[in-house]
Amino acid sequence: MSDQELKTYLSRAKTIAVLGAHKDPSRPAHYVPRYLLKKGYRILPVNPRFAGEELFGAKVAASLLELRGPVDILDVFRPGEALMAHLQEILALRPGLVWLQSGIRNPAFEERVREAGIPLVADRCLMVEHRRLFFGSIPL
Repeated sequence: MSDQELKTYLSRAKTIAVLGAHKDPSRPAHYVPRYLLKKGYRILPVNPRFAGEELFGAKVAASLLELRGPVDILDVFRPGEALMAHLQEILALRPGLVWLQSGIRNPAFEERVREAGIPLVADRCLMVEHRRLFFGSIPL
């Protein structure tokens, strides 16, 4: 996906669901969505370990099936080998874009998502890309 396409998705997006969101501020699954929240996105955290708790101003959902309303971007913090277990939920959710964070790849999963007509970005950090595309650098 080109930089212009990414920038367009990020400019139009309002709601980002975060699969694997975490409470620990030192973990990327916390500080990446926190950054996105500060940039004006609505964050919908998903993690069965923290279901019912509040994170990023929203109640943590146990699964993607609990989310209501459209999801513009699904930001995934799950190991590559765990992705197929989430495939049916993701296909039912039909997010505008699936984003697999840095280090996350699963070619079979990626192919299935793309075959379903859902654009996908893999092995890239959403926070780093947002900073690069909108600020021309990677400010802290």
